[in-house]
Amino acid sequence: MNDSTPKERKPRADALRNRERILEEAKRAFTRAGSDISLEDVARQAGVGPGTLYRHFPTRDALLESVYRAEVAKLAEEERRLSDSLSAIHALRSWMLLFVDYIATKKIIAPALNSIIGGSTKLFESSGAQIKDAIHSLVTRAIANGDIRSDLDPLDLFRALVGVSNVASSPDWQDSAKRLVDILLLGSRPQK
Repeated sequence: MNDSTPKERKPRADALRNRERILEEAKRAFTRAGSDISLEDVARQAGVGPGTLYRHFPTRDALLESVYRAEVAKLAEEERRLSDSLSAIHALRSWMLLFVDYIATKKIIAPALNSIIGGSTKLFESSGAQIKDAIHSLVTRAIANGDIRSDLDPLDLFRALVGVSNVASSPDWQDSAKRLVDILLLGSRPQK
């Protein structure tokens, strides 16, 4: 049987590595300077030519959106990796601490994300779903293991975590948020 429809090729390994390096350098640049970055500087720092950058990311908005999506994907992937390698409660705690770091990055690049043509609402909605799925899975596993009280709604713990992570009124807010993660988990333990 001869199928005349072209098959989509997988990107070459070097192209994937280039893309990842560009995303890492862009994340650093957006974190330092917001949306007003030089794409040519990002390409240079990533060790690729401008053509390679523009082939992957034709606009600044496309690059910014991809940086944000990559951060969300990493957070979602960490849920799976942590669940495979740690006990239920330790996986949940580790992921919650990573979420604090994710919020730190998001706080820095959020103003730039809001400048995307058409706004960031759809982007935040899709990423929110991935993050809620991750914490739901982790909490459900911890409940099944007896580490977390059975009446805890994963969304309630998520809301508390967001609240803890969004108190950036002082320079040491991340340290404080990470301490509060332990307090949240302690309060989520089954009552004796």
